[in-house]
Amino acid sequence: MKHFLGLLLCTALSNAADQELDAMLANRMDIAKKAVGIVVGTIDSKGVKIRSHGKFAAGSNQTLDGDTLFETGSISKVFTSLLLADMIERGEVKADDPVRKYMPPSVKIPSRNGREITLPDLSMQVSGLPRMPNNMKPADPENPYADYTMEQMYAFLSSHELRRDPGEKYEYSNLAVGLLGHTLALKPGMSYERLVRTRILEPLKLTSTFINVPETVKCRFAPGHKPNLEIAKHWDLPTFAGAGALRSTANDMLRFLAANLELTDTPLKPAMRRIRAFSKPTGSPDLEITMGWHILKKFDKQLLWHNGGTGGFRTFAGFDLAQKKGVVVLCNTSFDIDEIGRHLIIAQYPVGTLKATVVRSEIKVDEKTLEIYTGVYELAPVFSNIVTREGGRLFAQATNQPTFELFAGKQNEIFLKMLDAQVHFTKDDAGKMGLTLFQNDGAIPGLRIP
Repeated sequence: MKHFLGLLLCTALSNAADQELDAMLANRMDIAKKAVGIVVGTIDSKGVKIRSHGKFAAGSNQTLDGDTLFETGSISKVFTSLLLADMIERGEVKADDPVRKYMPPSVKIPSRNGREITLPDLSMQVSGLPRMPNNMKPADPENPYADYTMEQMYAFLSSHELRRDPGEKYEYSNLAVGLLGHTLALKPGMSYERLVRTRILEPLKLTSTFINVPETVKCRFAPGHKPNLEIAKHWDLPTFAGAGALRSTANDMLRFLAANLELTDTPLKPAMRRIRAFSKPTGSPDLEITMGWHILKKFDKQLLWHNGGTGGFRTFAGFDLAQKKGVVVLCNTSFDIDEIGRHLIIAQYPVGTLKATVVRSEIKVDEKTLEIYTGVYELAPVFSNIVTREGGRLFAQATNQPTFELFAGKQNEIFLKMLDAQVHFTKDDAGKMGLTLFQNDGAIPGLRIP
């Protein structure tokens, strides 16, 4: 009888959790209209569970499942760090090797005060390199990495001066991990895709994880969507592959998490343990970083996680070793789903209920008024927003980000269709122009630089 009652209790708890998750997903897609579709996968010692809500594409009747392909974005960085850990375990590289050791002699890797950038510095986001190189000028802002070449990266590195010593401070950098993936592939003389396939994907039996999606499975590759739910272009990252090029499914990501949780025994176990062996502070409360994974320490739990975002996708993967529990959340829309993943691992982590989307009507503003808004607005010491005008159209470009068109909802209040964000322009008593960026329930003020 006790066993039967225990079974009933477990079933009831499981059903309650499923109902809570279904309500979360329905709120985000049916009520708030923030996403086209989301797949959520969970894994623990009892097995795997996958739930989904929404559609494969806007206007489609096709549903999503555990075999639907998504762009994983920066979750790729964990795979790149695992490659590094595995190569250290094999004795192919050393844990203190400078990046310079594996670069062509013509490439100058920046250093500072006698401190060189090492391979782990790149992995742990303490290299001192900026988030993005400043010579990246995409021909297509909707596929911004596609035409950035290895030669351009080499040119930037050779001319760049570090603002801080390598190893000194955490600063998240796509450039750093893109460089790490490129460097590791140079060692055996193969492409990054071939290296990650032979060293990680094949040993873990991740048969639906790719950079270049084969024609035979493209029918499973979901289109991405912009925040306004319009179709977005898929991203290509030939030079920065290690930072964000992998495409995968919920089923494959759960197999990857099973290996990290040691629910399955794999030849990559020593490398995965090396990744978790030590961490560094990020400067944010409750947050540290290992090789690849971030660590959230909250409510007496320890969640190792990474998220990802491209033009049309947002993703999250994480696990708690103590609970032997992992989660993956894959969304075919550029919409933040991190809180869902964190809540499913750390129940006390809050998850909000979203309101119905506000439908904004666009109005026309004369060119003379638009010209008043143009200029460079400083929102932080190293973050600015450049507002430009082309005829009767207004555009904004934040530091190291693509250019977005701005639309007028009413005088002085501007909104973006590509992002869920608004800009309010103001003028103080002295006539100095300013703006406030409203995004993710936050407000960032900035003044126009003379």
